[in-house]
Amino acid sequence: MKVYLLTLIIFVLDQFSKWLVVRHLQLHQSLPVIKGIFHLTHVHNFGAAFSLLNNYPGFLTLVAMVVVLLLVIFLSLPQQERLLRIALAIILGGALGNLLDRLRLGYVIDFLDFRIWPVFNLADMAIVVGVGLLVLAVMKMPQEKGS
Repeated sequence: MKVYLLTLIIFVLDQFSKWLVVRHLQLHQSLPVIKGIFHLTHVHNFGAAFSLLNNYPGFLTLVAMVVVLLLVIFLSLPQQERLLRIALAIILGGALGNLLDRLRLGYVIDFLDFRIWPVFNLADMAIVVGVGLLVLAVMKMPQEKGS
């Protein structure tokens, strides 16, 4: 049950941060936090990472729904390693945050702008961190000996 609390916390933080951005920044408005290095920039992303597949919003929504379903199924399986469950919960929180945007708005709200990288959001960060932990969890799993 604790993993679902982690998922919920990530989801709520993501949605709250996006609400703040929409409330305080106009679309395409940029607020320098560290001028030239880090800005808060309100943009809409109709595609996936790096705005890939911009012209296929329905497909991206369907893929996100399948990913969320698979993550819920994997999290419900018994006897998983703790790190694996944490990784899946973090990914699920991020995936749910961006999926809600797609279902509700038709696009994802992005705002973290490091100027040398495409603008992203907290859900994207959670997915990347979760995937990194997932790789680590898989690498730590005992290897089966071949016959």
